[in-house]
Amino acid sequence: MSQSATLSPTMDRPVLGIMLMLGFCVLAPMGDALAKILGAVVPLGLLVFVRFLVQAAILIPIVVTTKRPWRLRGRLFRLMVLRTLLHIAGITAMFSALQFLPLADAVAIAFVMPFIMLVLGKYILNEDVGMRRFAACLVGFIGTLLVIQPSFVQVGWPALLPVVVAFVFSFFMLVTRQLAKDTDPIGLQAVSGLLASTLMLPVLLVGNAMDIPALSLSMPDTSTLWMLFAIGVLGTGAHLLMTWSLRFAPSATLAPMQYLEIPIATAIGWIIFRDLPNTMASVGICITIGAGVYVILRERANARIPTPEAPA
Repeated sequence: MSQSATLSPTMDRPVLGIMLMLGFCVLAPMGDALAKILGAVVPLGLLVFVRFLVQAAILIPIVVTTKRPWRLRGRLFRLMVLRTLLHIAGITAMFSALQFLPLADAVAIAFVMPFIMLVLGKYILNEDVGMRRFAACLVGFIGTLLVIQPSFVQVGWPALLPVVVAFVFSFFMLVTRQLAKDTDPIGLQAVSGLLASTLMLPVLLVGNAMDIPALSLSMPDTSTLWMLFAIGVLGTGAHLLMTWSLRFAPSATLAPMQYLEIPIATAIGWIIFRDLPNTMASVGICITIGAGVYVILRERANARIPTPEAPA
C-alpha cells in the first residue's frame, strides 16, 4: 500500500481512482496465481529474483526518461535497505504459502495485516486507537483463524506463512511511511527492484554452489521464461496502479476496495485451480472483510473529527 498525496480539487477524480484500484485488485491475485503455477517447476529463489529484476527493468527507464528523483543517502538509504529486505522476505513467504494453500485462503489470511498495522501504529507510532477498533481487530483475527484452521489441519505449519507475510508487510509499511514523505513513489519502486536484485544475486550464486534446491539456478524453457516475466510485469503494474489511484482519490475512499482482492482471488483460484474455500474458511473470510471494512470506516470517521485548537 502506498501513501496518498494531497489532492487539489481539480485532480480529485474518484471514479478514475476507483477504477485504477480495481485494476490493482485484479492484477495482484493474477500475479499470485502465476507464482503458484511456477512454484512447482521454478526454484523459489529464482522466482523471487526475477520478480524484482523485471520490476527494475521496467521502472529504471521510466525514472531516467522522466528525470524522477531516485538517489537516497544516509538515513533514507538505510531505511531503503531495510524496506527492500522486508519486501524480499514478504514476497518469498507469500510465494512459499501459495505452494501449500489455495489462492483465496492465502490472500484472505494475509489480510490480517490491517489489524496488525493498527496494533503496531498504537504501540510503535503512539497513534490513538480506540476500543472499537481494537474490538474489530480481535473479531478480524478470529475470522483469520477460521480461515487458517482447515488449512492447518491439511498442510500443517505452512498454513501460517500468510500470517508471516502480514507481519513482514506491516513492518514494511511502517518503513515505507518513513520514506514516503521524501521520495518519489516510482523512483522508490525502481530503486527497490534494483537493490533487491543486487542483494539476491550473490545469495543465489552461493546457494547454487552449495546445491540448495530453493536457490538453485537453471535455465527455464521459453514458456516458463515468459511466465516469469509476466509475474514481474503484473507485480509492478499492480503497485503502479495503486500508486496512481491515490493521485485521483483519497485513501479513505480506496482502502475498502482493497478487500475486493479476496473475492477476485477466489474467482481466479476456482477458474485456474478449481479451488474454493470450505464453509469454515468462507465464514472466516466474510468476518475478516467485515471487520477490516469497519476499521477503515472508523479511521475515516475519526479523520473527520476536528482536532481542538490550542488556546491562544
